[in-house]
Amino acid sequence: MGQLILIRHGETEWSRSGQHTGRTDIPLTAAGEAAAAVLVPALADYHVVAAFTSPASRAWRTAELAGLADAKVDPDLQEWDYGGYEGLTSEQISLDQPGWLLWRDGVIPGDSQHPGETVDQVGARADAVLGRARPLLADGDVVLVSHGHLLRILTARWLLLDPAEGRCFQLSTGTISTLGTEHDEPVMTSWNLRPPGSW
Repeated sequence: MGQLILIRHGETEWSRSGQHTGRTDIPLTAAGEAAAAVLVPALADYHVVAAFTSPASRAWRTAELAGLADAKVDPDLQEWDYGGYEGLTSEQISLDQPGWLLWRDGVIPGDSQHPGETVDQVGARADAVLGRARPLLADGDVVLVSHGHLLRILTARWLLLDPAEGRCFQLSTGTISTLGTEHDEPVMTSWNLRPPGSW
């Protein structure tokens, strides 16, 4: 059985500043593009049979630069919709909501482009992605190029944990992580690895 290869997209201006970036389409920085390009040799050791990417340009551009130009767009790989907190940092949100924690307190509704999601709604999307990816693992490795919070929640669901347990898995931009099995049980096989030569 193959592994799930998780790639968080490269750096953007908002990821660098800590702004919540859900559905806003922010391009990669030059450093983000460079980090994506060094994923090519890192992926050469895997037997990739399928690749999927979020529709956000920061994700599909990462896939393209990583040598996965044929990755299929999967809308369920979009980042958590942060609603009215889109574009804000945790520090800014905490000014109005002292002690606010995304994983516990969630988001407030935004405009029609950012209605917001609960952690369980994001978990349901992650479950849908896993449901489509699992059968493909019989033939080799499957790459998912997506976003920090979505991939953390997806990892929790792979490990049979509640979606909010994704809070335990910090994930940096431009990294590779892998999920697999041991004795037919789901496990994490690597996490948050920066390939040699990445920024």
